[in-house]
Amino acid sequence: MLLLLLGIIVLHVAVLVLLFVSTIVSSVQATMILSIIFSVLSLFLFFCQLFTLTKGGRFYITGVFQILAGLCVMSAASIYTVRHPEWHLNSENSYGFAYILAWVAFPLALLSGVIYVILRKRE
Repeated sequence: MLLLLLGIIVLHVAVLVLLFVSTIVSSVQATMILSIIFSVLSLFLFFCQLFTLTKGGRFYITGVFQILAGLCVMSAASIYTVRHPEWHLNSENSYGFAYILAWVAFPLALLSGVIYVILRKRE
């Protein structure tokens, strides 16, 4: 159980790092900042629920906020893609590493959100 909790925390922190880095250099910062807020709130709620949740309870609220963070990342990356359609056709331009990090953070955030929803508290 301890390894599972440690793995979830490491996955969550990795998502946060990816979100921070991709937000710093992105031009769609409003939804990326919203995703960071949801992800930080989710991590805070996880620690709160870890100590207050009854045995056998699920981390629904934590999972919902993490899934919302993933959806905000997806919408930000999608908006960025739509705003720069000329980069699809011209191979000289590229989206950059922040765009790639945002798309990497999206499935990881969704995965950690689903894991939180499935996870039950044990003693």
